[in-house]
Amino acid sequence: MFTGYRRSTSITKKMLQQQQLQIQHPIKRTIVLAAVASLTNLLVGKDVRLANAMENDNLHDKTGEYQRKTQEDVEQRLKALRNTRPMKPNYEGHVPLWPHEKLILFAVSGLRSYFHPENGENIVQLGEATALPCFLESLKRTMLLDKVGRRILRETPDITSESLNMERLSKMGKNTLGYTYYQWLKKEGVSPDTRAPVAYIDDPVHAFIFKRYRQCHDFYHAINGLPIIIEGEIAVKAFEAANLGVPMAALGALLAPLKLKPVQRERLFTIYLPWAVKSGLKCKPLINVYWEELLEKDIEELRRELNITPPPDLRALRKERARQRMSFKLKYESYEK
Repeated sequence: MFTGYRRSTSITKKMLQQQQLQIQHPIKRTIVLAAVASLTNLLVGKDVRLANAMENDNLHDKTGEYQRKTQEDVEQRLKALRNTRPMKPNYEGHVPLWPHEKLILFAVSGLRSYFHPENGENIVQLGEATALPCFLESLKRTMLLDKVGRRILRETPDITSESLNMERLSKMGKNTLGYTYYQWLKKEGVSPDTRAPVAYIDDPVHAFIFKRYRQCHDFYHAINGLPIIIEGEIAVKAFEAANLGVPMAALGALLAPLKLKPVQRERLFTIYLPWAVKSGLKCKPLINVYWEELLEKDIEELRRELNITPPPDLRALRKERARQRMSFKLKYESYEK
């Protein structure tokens, strides 16, 4: 009886072992197949093909087929993009916009410039969005009526660190325009090369005129001794609006003071905005000044020729204001003690 029981138990164990083997065999086959697939991919995969090509000096497409196809793909994408534009680009870097896109650019850049004036990209886009053809055509006529202005239009100079030769400026006499400009750039931590290229103005001549205005902006700062802090920028914008009629400059002069502190706004309204309007209206059109040719000229003599009188030193006024506040604070604290 017990023998039969042991026999049946033995048979049961044997059957279980067979079932386990049957289950394990498919798993082993799966593992083997996966290993073979991985080995195949390793031997003929992309990385190995690339490595073999490098070893056999076949990495580069000697027939130029890959490069040709890549170039065709790029050209097709550019063509598809150009087909969505209202016109072909008129100059290098030109991005033609539809009227509704220009309106959107104006709205978005205007809001961003108001809330984030520290971001130069917003100011750049707003400047081009508001540079209407009638304004640029007016500047063009102003240049055509002047001998130097006509030469600037004809020669299309580009103001860069290389063209100005900054090392040469640093060695000029301290009373020259070049040295004054160099010292202003150094003090403010800026460079002529930081000016963004024009992209959204369609007419090539208008684009150059606006680029010229943009590149000469730092000369307006330097010759008037105004820093690039917010009050100085507003003063220069008002100066440009009065002298050149730049729409964006006028908007900046009108709206930017709203975000200033009361003491800054008072200083701007009582000193710098009246100076900017008066000086801008009475001085020579600055778009016709060939600054690059006047670098060795005496700065005071140039100011007289242009009919420019610099405003009070803005940084000095701010420091004096801070000193007075500190003095008042110390007196108040000593009184409390």
